Amino acid sequence: MQISPSEDKLPVVGSPSGPQGTGEGLYFSDGKRKVDYVLVLHQRRNGSIRSHASAAVSHDRLSIVSNGNFPPSAGSDGAAGKGGGGLLREPARAGEVFMELGDAGEKEPTEPADHEVRLIRQEFEASLLEAGLELERDKELKTYGPSFTRLHAPWPVLCREAEFLKIKVPTKTSYELKEESGFGSSMSTVWRKMNHPFQPKVPHQEQERTKFLTHCFSRDKLHLYNITSKDTFFDNATRGRIVYEILRRTVCVRTCQTIGISTLIAKGVYDDAFPLHDGDYKVIGHLEEKSDRQVLHNEWAKYSAFYKYQPIDLVRKYFGEKIGLYFAWLGVYTQLLIPASIVGIIVFCYGVATVDSDVPSLEMCDERLNFTMCPLCDGACDFWQLSTACGTARASHLFDNPATVFFAIFMSLWAVLFLEHWKRRQISLSFSWDLTGIEEDEEHPRPKYETILLQKRQRKQKTKKKKKKKKNELDPTVSNTNGKLEKQEDGTVTGKDRWRQKLLSAMNAGIPVTPPLPLLFLLSFHFFSLPPLPPLIPFLLLSSPFSRFFLLISIFPHLPYPLISSPAGCSSVLLFLSLPLASTVSTAEAAIEKLTWKDRLPGYFINVSSVLFMFGLTFSAVFGVIIYRITVSALMAMSPDPDTKSNVRVTVTATAVIINLVVILILDEIYGAVALWLTELEIPKTETHFEERLILKAFLLKFMNAYAPIFYVAFFKGRFAGRPGSYVYVFNHYRMEECAPGGCLIELCIQLSIIMLGKQLIQNNIFEIGIPKLKKLVRALKDKGTAEKEMEEERPPKQWNLDYALAPFDGLTPEYMEMIIQFGFVSLFVASFPLAPLFALLNNIIEIRLDAKKFVTELRRPVAVRAKDIGIWYNILSGMGKFSVIINAFVISFTSDFIPRLVYQYMFSQTGTMHGFIDHTLSYFNVSNFKPGTAPQNLEQGSITVCRYKDYREPPWSPDAYTFSKQYWCVLAARLAFVILFQNLVMFLSLIVAWGIPDVPKTIVEQFKREKKLLVDVFLREEKEKFQLIQSLFSKNASHQPSPHEEHPGKGPQLPGRFSTLPPGPGQGLPRDGGGPRARCRAASFSQFSRNVPTSPKNGDENSRHTMV
Repeated sequence: MQISPSEDKLPVVGSPSGPQGTGEGLYFSDGKRKVDYVLVLHQRRNGSIRSHASAAVSHDRLSIVSNGNFPPSAGSDGAAGKGGGGLLREPARAGEVFMELGDAGEKEPTEPADHEVRLIRQEFEASLLEAGLELERDKELKTYGPSFTRLHAPWPVLCREAEFLKIKVPTKTSYELKEESGFGSSMSTVWRKMNHPFQPKVPHQEQERTKFLTHCFSRDKLHLYNITSKDTFFDNATRGRIVYEILRRTVCVRTCQTIGISTLIAKGVYDDAFPLHDGDYKVIGHLEEKSDRQVLHNEWAKYSAFYKYQPIDLVRKYFGEKIGLYFAWLGVYTQLLIPASIVGIIVFCYGVATVDSDVPSLEMCDERLNFTMCPLCDGACDFWQLSTACGTARASHLFDNPATVFFAIFMSLWAVLFLEHWKRRQISLSFSWDLTGIEEDEEHPRPKYETILLQKRQRKQKTKKKKKKKKNELDPTVSNTNGKLEKQEDGTVTGKDRWRQKLLSAMNAGIPVTPPLPLLFLLSFHFFSLPPLPPLIPFLLLSSPFSRFFLLISIFPHLPYPLISSPAGCSSVLLFLSLPLASTVSTAEAAIEKLTWKDRLPGYFINVSSVLFMFGLTFSAVFGVIIYRITVSALMAMSPDPDTKSNVRVTVTATAVIINLVVILILDEIYGAVALWLTELEIPKTETHFEERLILKAFLLKFMNAYAPIFYVAFFKGRFAGRPGSYVYVFNHYRMEECAPGGCLIELCIQLSIIMLGKQLIQNNIFEIGIPKLKKLVRALKDKGTAEKEMEEERPPKQWNLDYALAPFDGLTPEYMEMIIQFGFVSLFVASFPLAPLFALLNNIIEIRLDAKKFVTELRRPVAVRAKDIGIWYNILSGMGKFSVIINAFVISFTSDFIPRLVYQYMFSQTGTMHGFIDHTLSYFNVSNFKPGTAPQNLEQGSITVCRYKDYREPPWSPDAYTFSKQYWCVLAARLAFVILFQNLVMFLSLIVAWGIPDVPKTIVEQFKREKKLLVDVFLREEKEKFQLIQSLFSKNASHQPSPHEEHPGKGPQLPGRFSTLPPGPGQGLPRDGGGPRARCRAASFSQFSRNVPTSPKNGDENSRHTMV
């Protein structure tokens, strides 16, 4: 599909035309108006199959008149609506904006689908013009490739939308932040000097001690704001968000009945839409000339800046609050990993320092004790000496020592401290970013939800038509000649009951339509002075009182405020005006239609069954690795090579963990796609619901995938292996694997370290760096021919071309998910691997700069989204912090040897030391009790009569041979007691930490109170000035026009008194033809609140008391 010459540029009334600007692709062709948003249409090559029906429709013109009426489109150069055929040859009239799409002189007909898409795009862009935006297209004629439509929001549109969105802007009033005095001040000064080398060099950072008061933007209070330039008062991120809000709620009713740019992108009307970056990120010029993007690239997105703090305020200003909160959270998490890493290193060093004095390790390595152990497999394996596992025992002590218990308690409290510190940091950021008191934006339905809802509506209409047809066939005598109700074929009510049917439909929709009689009287009085309503206002936009109120305020600013201040008033006005084209019965019914649980039941069923299947797949992968370990261990044990036999455990453990890592990485990608597909099947209504459900499913699947092998090693391996002579077999042939002689904790440490490090390194280097670069290379090779042709024909590419070549922003879910899984590695099994916080810290230092570089240089600029917190991720973190207490308690109790050592030392040791602990933990087995075929074959049985195995069982000469001994039950009771004691102790300490750290810092509370007091004073001062102005007007009016009937003898003119709630009317001295706007009703006059207005002594104290802040 080609772009016609008449479609090159949209003529907009009042748009300046000038020379080419020097904005390097950030401005319109006049060089003055900023490009706030870009719509991308990717032109495809024309196909070989053409439709003759589409050739007749070769020219479509859309004329948008100031009152919102749509004249019929014309197919020739004749007059169409207002403007006629001289649309581009003569200037448009004032109050009209014309947009022409297509050309009668096209040589190639368009396909039907292309023509339909063009009509949708035509109506959408007409609606954007009607909303006040200004549009500009490429001047070049392209037969294929991307074409761009630039959008600009002028100052009136920015003001209107900023007031609607309640955007907080700085006022002229400022105050100095309170500085500490005394010892605290000197310490703060020293700390600032020490931190100065770590601070990023951000311009205007020295003004951080001065804070301007902020207030929600209002067009009535422009004089209060510090507006130095209308072009820079709203920054680029805010301008992009305002334009996105307009794009998000713009309606296409006549062509496709959809709302928002997201739906149009999903339908293929546009290829993409995004705001522009602030020019190139490469630095050209001095520091004062740098853009925000260049400052972020130099001070944040470079690996050489790893030691500096993040410029969080600048990140928030450029990318919005949601992305700013993510990097602030990541910074707090990384910062608090430093003390955890230091403590972990100390614990590891303690293990290294005490390994030579550890008695159990020395006993295992002592060859003189001669502990002959039972075979590790049936038949092919021989008896072996415990001293051969000396290296495993010494390595196990590095992580399994008394300091590990302290570290587990410390990390449990660290998780609580991290969450509490983040809450304080989050509230501080909310205050400094003016997020306190913001309301959740009303979200429109997702495109998939709208599509399913439309299909449901069409099915209902077909069913109704079939029923009506059958009813007419059964009863042909039914006619509509009685005049009560007439309906067309499409169900639209006509005739004299049309208005009553609209009211009944609106009442069924839940809209209050019963106004009081005075309201109807006022409505009828103002009806004939109102301009006509724009047609096709969908009921979907009028479904909430908030939307109805702002609709009337924006269209009818002169309506009396009491008339529309209530939901009933808004509804009555809208229903009285009746929306001539849209308020039909079918539209009202469509407004209340929604998807129910019955519509989502198939999706729920598929979700549950698929999640269970994925759990089964994860467990199958773990079980497959178990079978691999068992079989490879048996095969290597049968090897005649002694070196192979001696390295069985190390080889099998290392290879099995690597296989686990590969499986985890593959399943991670599969589970991410499956979670997205399952969430789509649930048909969530809004993007927020979609994101929350996607996060829950993805976290559940990836959590199970990442931790299932670790859970197996920690709690299941070796627990169900049995004993010599009565082993548990898999497939009746392979024995269940057992833990190493030093315990399963060393294997858990190996498993955790390899999975954690491998997952982080591979995901960071391959998935986050390699794959995006590979996609970019493929995209560059694909567009190489087009790019070379453009480079030859035109000037250097504009900013929208450069940004379109970048990767789209897909959300923060992958970034958060990666860090949440890492948080699990750090907190859940930290008792087995004290160095986990250190490796997490090193990874995060790189991760911050990697993500920063990706956002600044490799991704398109995302829309600045407001957010008060990190959302559902905080709940996940809190749940994992509590879960980590339980996991660490069971790891210390059941996986490590800490409890058995304590029980032996204080209950069974003769000397009160650890001497004899290894012999105490080993049980005896009579080799004559081996089952046939399981005993070693290449060893003389006469030399060995008993072998040892690790368990607490009775010896073969006991009456209760091979049953659990008394020591087993003592150790089990001590383990369970430790779990209960550990959990309660950590929970109690966590409550103390949470109670001792207030959520809101004291300085924030004081600043909030101070700002509130200053704002009250500002508005009271304004009210006082208004009151004095009105008072002076009344005095002048009374002096010029005295009236003996209105004045009492000896008294001056009647002024608004203490309890006056309305400005005086015409009878009180204010002339009606003053020409000014009608004053808005106020709850009370200023004299009721001011501290400076003279009052009587009787009520002076009362007034002062009421105005205390």
